Amino acid sequence: MDIQGVVAEGFEPVRDAFVRNFEVLGDRGAAVSVYRDGRKVVDLWGGTRDADGTEPWTEDTAQVVRSATKGVAAAVPLLLHQRGLLDPDAPVASYWPEFKAGGKERVLVRDLLAHRAGVPALDRGLTAAEAADGVSGPAAVAAQHPSWEPGTAHGYHAQTYSWLLSELVLRVTGRTLGSVLAEDIAEPLGVDFWIGLPDTEAHRVGRVAPVDPPETAGVLRTRPRRNVSEAYADPASLTRRAFAAIDPLPDENAPAYRAAELPASNGIGTARGLARFYAATIGVVEDGARIFTPATTGLAAREHSAGPDRVLVVNTRFGAGYMLHGPASPLLSPASFGHPGRGGSLAFADPEAGIGFGYVTNALAKSVTADPRAQALVRALKSAL
Repeated sequence: MDIQGVVAEGFEPVRDAFVRNFEVLGDRGAAVSVYRDGRKVVDLWGGTRDADGTEPWTEDTAQVVRSATKGVAAAVPLLLHQRGLLDPDAPVASYWPEFKAGGKERVLVRDLLAHRAGVPALDRGLTAAEAADGVSGPAAVAAQHPSWEPGTAHGYHAQTYSWLLSELVLRVTGRTLGSVLAEDIAEPLGVDFWIGLPDTEAHRVGRVAPVDPPETAGVLRTRPRRNVSEAYADPASLTRRAFAAIDPLPDENAPAYRAAELPASNGIGTARGLARFYAATIGVVEDGARIFTPATTGLAAREHSAGPDRVLVVNTRFGAGYMLHGPASPLLSPASFGHPGRGGSLAFADPEAGIGFGYVTNALAKSVTADPRAQALVRALKSAL
């Protein structure tokens, strides 16, 4: 495997793990990047830009990262809070009056961010066109009766998170979440990440595809616990219904899907962009850029939800928009906050270690929150610190 890029002295284990991902764990095309104390120390890429193609992955290749989008999207409402425009302890309905329908009048902004709003599923799944039209999704979650009393439990809002965040930001600012991200965060910081891909960047994006792990990668074939398997198999379960809030699932390689703004699932970016983004949430990066104040970083990483997840059927932990370190999604340390993407991608920050990490892949495995390729890179990074 021809691996391109650079690794600072001492971080060679990350390169070794990245190579092994291709040789043993079935990667087709991927990139990994790490910032340490605001300085880039790992920036690697290899394989093909398309999971089912032959054209090489280049330095600027970007990919769909699925739910790793959520961590980047969450920076927008937190930035609005930092600017005094959004109160985490205010009811969502104070910004979005229609949302109080069905017994949701007491849902707080922090409940929405931490998957405690109680609306992970819809009575009727939306078509791909409805999901992307900017109207049908917000209307559906506003009208939806909650699956549990909001604020009393948590469950992963796999798809509905798109419309919850996007409409909240629209009501507060009059701008779409994707435009705030682009104009106030990504462009000023030089971060290659988009929610709503511009036509001018479409040529950079490779094709993703589901892949089966090779026989040599037995670790990828680990059987999930029975209750988890049953939840995903049962069409009536909250788990299946949450992931089927868009039904049928859209073609992630379609230009219309990539151009839409779905802050839960269709962000597109580079590993370098993700690592730089997370580095800027915990401190100053090389050229003086920073996103969060220390107080906002603390809010992002503070535990808001913990324990049994009513959707994922495992124990999970969430901060204000970010998944936190735990058995379901191991990150670098208990101080870490970030988000995995179903199928492989992972990005996070660790304020104690000064780390910003990003990994993207076009080979979508069956993993949900703890892909073996991403975990191998995290273990290697830990050994290098």
